[in-house]
Amino acid sequence: MLRNVLNLFTALPLLFIVGLETAFADGHADVGERLFRRCASCHEVGPEARNKVGPHLNEIMGRAAASVEGFRYSRALTAMADDGLVWDEDMMDAFLTRPSDFVPGTRMSFSGVRKEEDRHELIVFLSTLTPETGLGTAHIEPSDPDVAPEILAIEGDVAYGQYLASTCVTCHQESGETDGIPSIINWPAPAFVTVLHAYKNKSRENSVMQQITSVLSNEEIAALAAYYESIQQ
Repeated sequence: MLRNVLNLFTALPLLFIVGLETAFADGHADVGERLFRRCASCHEVGPEARNKVGPHLNEIMGRAAASVEGFRYSRALTAMADDGLVWDEDMMDAFLTRPSDFVPGTRMSFSGVRKEEDRHELIVFLSTLTPETGLGTAHIEPSDPDVAPEILAIEGDVAYGQYLASTCVTCHQESGETDGIPSIINWPAPAFVTVLHAYKNKSRENSVMQQITSVLSNEEIAALAAYYESIQQ
């Protein structure tokens, strides 16, 4: 199996790179999810989300400010909420630029997101959040079939995954920079496995990715997933 994988990667290096670029550029929520990791130490999302240093952010977009039950907000934000503040795209963009400027007196110590593009990607991700979704789901499309639990449970070999990924890491940079090519680092392994299996069983339409994944075993997909999840920014 390994020989087949290496032969395909050798024969189609450019197609492999182009295929990954196309395959992993399906929207922006995946990029926003990666950016959200800097927020996750204070804000939880998903089915078990609780209020921590900050309130949970499920269904934050379109919600009235300072409205999460059980969380004690600053007087400054509560006053703005009383004046009708709702978290739409414009208000969230202004807030994320520099929270202390948008809400003078806020207790939130986060300095802000400097790049406009990063704020946009983060807002797209926030718009996907419901109590039923959370981290690790932004990459998965509703049409992606469920992967058997025993396949998701396979523990990938990070070193082997790095070896298999040697053809693409020169373009999909470990630094997280894109330079026109989408980043695929820090994906949660279950999401990565689900997406590659969607190409493997042809539920996702991309002939290059279908061909590449057709020769990958479950263990090899798990190894790639483990490697990309392990890369630190």
